[in-house]
Amino acid sequence: MSKKAVLKLVTDALMTVGLLLLMSYSLLGEAAHEWVGIAMFALFVLHHGLNMKWTKSLGRGRYTPFRVLQTVLAVLVLITMLGSMASGIVLSRYALRLDIRGISGEARTVHMLCAYWGFALMGMHLGTHWAAIMGMARKLTKKKPPRWRATPRRSCRPHNRNSRRRQKRDMPPAASCSPSARRG
Repeated sequence: MSKKAVLKLVTDALMTVGLLLLMSYSLLGEAAHEWVGIAMFALFVLHHGLNMKWTKSLGRGRYTPFRVLQTVLAVLVLITMLGSMASGIVLSRYALRLDIRGISGEARTVHMLCAYWGFALMGMHLGTHWAAIMGMARKLTKKKPPRWRATPRRSCRPHNRNSRRRQKRDMPPAASCSPSARRG
């Protein structure tokens, strides 16, 4: 697996952990929430930098219903993340110490709205990419995918010489015929 693929996987895992930490605001505390939010911003920029190929390919190719869903989700996640980040900057008391007065009530409303909608949308975004993420994780751990289909049955007497070769190649050794069935 390439270093870029590993970095993508690690970035996505850190973003998932960061999102869960950000959503547990009351357990984390306000100062830690702000610092995790800044780290999430850095991971967000890194994630988009690593996936720039996807952004450049938006105008190309056929749009299947699934691709439309993924694109709409990505745009909505982008909007909610930008809303959370902008309102978070306005609300910051510890990490950035900006003294912006007069709009903190509106910023809090926007922050909460974007945070909860973003959480739901990011879960859907992650779900649409789950197969690819698991494929990358399998490559990283060098595990084979699970076999979901049953092994096909083979007859004990092949129809011709080539079908016996195919049977040996395609079938596991445990699926061989019993001696009594071979005589029949």
